[in-house]
Amino acid sequence: MKDERFLKRLGKKAKKGQRGWPVATVAFYGPNASRATKIVAAIVPSPDAETQVRHTWKTEAGDIRHDAGVAREILEFIEEQGGRSVVMTDGIIGCPHQEGIDYDGEWCPVCEYWRGRDRWTGKMIE
Repeated sequence: MKDERFLKRLGKKAKKGQRGWPVATVAFYGPNASRATKIVAAIVPSPDAETQVRHTWKTEAGDIRHDAGVAREILEFIEEQGGRSVVMTDGIIGCPHQEGIDYDGEWCPVCEYWRGRDRWTGKMIE
């Protein structure tokens, strides 16, 4: 399919590794480890700088990682911000809700899957 080129292009950019600064980061979040409902892309201008620009995409249905339109928008965002390198998570790194904004406490009350789990590995914390 023609629109898949955006998804492939985003993946290729991430595989190229460090190509200089600014660095664009792309992270996936979801209610469990198999379905992403939120993507956050951010721009870090230099090694010592904090994130300068952040953009979020969300969906209620399906897996947003397979949305070619969102992939195109992420590529456009990276290009507009002058991103030279892309760092992208391999999988989903946690719940799409933000502590202090969507909920208070250690665990999200909506996403039971993540209760007691490490966000990077998805494994239960002992």
